[in-house]
Amino acid sequence: MNRRQSKKDPYGELLRAEEPPEAPVLCWLCGRPMGKTTVWHHPVPKSRGGRDVVPMHAICQQTLIANFTNAELQRHGTDVEALLANPNVRKFVDWVANKDPDFTATIAKKQR
Repeated sequence: MNRRQSKKDPYGELLRAEEPPEAPVLCWLCGRPMGKTTVWHHPVPKSRGGRDVVPMHAICQQTLIANFTNAELQRHGTDVEALLANPNVRKFVDWVANKDPDFTATIAKKQR
């Protein structure tokens, strides 16, 4: 005869408590933790053959789109340091560093 298992497993909570917390997902451009919304951005545009995607804040993606053409993004590829060498992008990343992960603002149109 089998015993019924208790609905409340006394060891279940111990097992869950030992699991390490998930590492927070970081934005590819600014390095801040992601908020509620994650934009999956193609560092190399799809129109230029890009397939890889990286997590970004919407405001960070808008900044890249406003400062670079698709051809420039293709040249830089997945090199974040090359993108941060642009003074406008560097200024933005320094400014947004202390903002809330869910912070959003209007980004100026293409500044090229």
